[in-house]
Amino acid sequence: MITIQPLYTAVATSTGGRAGHTRSETGKVDLPLSVPKEMGGDSGPGTNPEELFAAGYSACFEGALRLVARTQKIQVKDASITARVSFGKDEGGGFGLAVELHGRLPELSREQAEKLMADAHQVCPYSRATRGNIDVKLIVD
Repeated sequence: MITIQPLYTAVATSTGGRAGHTRSETGKVDLPLSVPKEMGGDSGPGTNPEELFAAGYSACFEGALRLVARTQKIQVKDASITARVSFGKDEGGGFGLAVELHGRLPELSREQAEKLMADAHQVCPYSRATRGNIDVKLIVD
């Protein structure tokens, strides 16, 4: 296990599970939660944990990608990362997640973009945290 010296700690509290409410300690995140129809819910007005994870992972991964690009002196002005987080049943009869990270890097060749995404995948804290636990696919669009 890797230990860290925290630079920042985010704090959020959720009540009511997937059909409840979540709020960060700062109040910047203050959202109702709803269960998607595909998961047996009513797809109400709220978000869900998978959307929140996709938002966090895509932002973190793009930050790692830009860091790696800077260190390699590669321009990625118009880069974007889209995270697709899937929730489903696993082989053991439980539930799990799978992630696709789609990179849009129009200034780069496919080969350059694939290498940059692979390098960012080694640096991104979300990628490091999920490695070996979640199937993560890197895709250049």
